[in-house]
Amino acid sequence: MSAPITLITGTRKGIGQYLAEHYLQQGHQVIGCSRTAPEWQHENYTHFLLDVTNETAAQQMFSEVRRRFGGLDNLINNAGIAAMNHSLLTPIATVKQVLETNVIGTFLFCREGAKLMQARRKGRIINFSTVAVPLNLEGESAYVASKAAVEGLTRVLAREFAPLGITVNTIGPVPIETDLIRGVPAKKIEQLVARQALPRLGKPEDVAHVADFFISPESNFITGQIIYLGGVN
Repeated sequence: MSAPITLITGTRKGIGQYLAEHYLQQGHQVIGCSRTAPEWQHENYTHFLLDVTNETAAQQMFSEVRRRFGGLDNLINNAGIAAMNHSLLTPIATVKQVLETNVIGTFLFCREGAKLMQARRKGRIINFSTVAVPLNLEGESAYVASKAAVEGLTRVLAREFAPLGITVNTIGPVPIETDLIRGVPAKKIEQLVARQALPRLGKPEDVAHVADFFISPESNFITGQIIYLGGVN
């Protein structure tokens, strides 16, 4: 049985790197991408330098994946950026950047990933949202809007891709100790964690456990779902 082919975006560091190493340990052939080169490597890891919003670069990458690996089993759309500021103080340039990376980037990779998966009539796509969506978290309007769009996209693509044997689901993490939250005041993080049923910061392995479930054979009847960590609804 050949190794699963798993593509993860945003693998230079943080959760993306953790997930890449996690699936390498499980014997997957892992493909990653980011705008700058990672400081780590593995014999079964292939990295592409690109911006997830660049359609031409993404299409070239997927063509290379098809040529080198023959297809794709799993796609994890981890790449994303956040903007944490009051709406009255948020420049439109920031809003556009957040929407382009989180929404357009996710859409583009879902579309191109599904094109590869449909040949095998099976595949798993995992997108990323955030608990800031159900919490309607103040100070993160652009970020919340982008991730709410990802949730809507997940539900629609789940229906569109179902006839192709592809499931599409989303993970909504709580704050996790990565570069994404290191610039956020500690008091704000504490207030957010206190609103969770399970009041603690998340860990990368918490995300990996849900991803494991979504890509497992046992989840082949589950699609269009959003799972929030920490007991948030």
